Amino acid sequence: MEQETSKNKIKILAVVGPTASGKSALAVELAKRYGGEVVSCDSMQIYKHLCIATAKPTAQEMQGIPHHLIDFLEPTEAFSVAEYVRLAGEVIEDIAARGKLPIVCGGTGLYFSSLLHNITFSPAGSDAAYRRELEARAATEGAQALLDELREYDPLSAEKLHPNNLKRIIRAMEHYKLTGQTITEQNERSRRLPARYDALVFGITFADRQALYERINRRVDVMCKAGLIEEAKWYFAQENFATASAAIGYKELQPYFEGACDLPTALDSLKKETRHYAKRQLTWFKREEDICWLYADGQDVHSLAEQAAQEIQKREFLV
Repeated sequence: MEQETSKNKIKILAVVGPTASGKSALAVELAKRYGGEVVSCDSMQIYKHLCIATAKPTAQEMQGIPHHLIDFLEPTEAFSVAEYVRLAGEVIEDIAARGKLPIVCGGTGLYFSSLLHNITFSPAGSDAAYRRELEARAATEGAQALLDELREYDPLSAEKLHPNNLKRIIRAMEHYKLTGQTITEQNERSRRLPARYDALVFGITFADRQALYERINRRVDVMCKAGLIEEAKWYFAQENFATASAAIGYKELQPYFEGACDLPTALDSLKKETRHYAKRQLTWFKREEDICWLYADGQDVHSLAEQAAQEIQKREFLV
């Protein structure tokens, strides 16, 4: 019965994994092979102007393949997971209606899981005064204090969140205040709904974690040569960029601009924080079921694409 039902769903490929693992290159290669278009699943690449720090693919890297949900929002504008799921759904339907293959690509686990598992979002509304109160507390007590409080009534959400992700901590606390229910409870109810798409998901990982970390270190060096310092300087000259302030690549450079450290020290901090972020991404995606893992150690994009193609053929996924 499930097999019959899946025939009526839109087929999508997805490429997920940690930062600097080669997701974008693999998604483009698969799009070239199967007539696809890429749907970004990255919470920072949605913003205009923020290009180098977010590793936004260049026109050359896109190789003529249409990319969606990249570079369309001002950094001052708020954007929610619910909005992402809605927009991504519209884009996927449009791509499929034109006879093309949607290929979801990115490393924002919450966006990906919400889209793939058909998570619904309750109209809980918002409480601006309560958010400001929590933000003020975070400024004086630290985000960890809020996370510890959240853990008292929603330990599952708290376990998934990092103290750096203040926006989501506050949203989880706000949701509980407004509804009397945790976001975890809401998500569990949503997961009882059938999946929205017939998806084959490829995850890029490394048998040797150090190989990934070396790629991250090299990427930061390449970003610097591409103008990261100038972009970050411009970023800090702007006002009201709070919505996009979580982007790794800016806040780590702030001490350098303030004269608190030299540039090599700031870049080492950036590399370290990016490695930690990659570890959190892998932890998130390892919890997902039915991901076909591709090991990128010593492999180029063509080798990874060939492995993916063999899996697609074996499963008769695109027949």
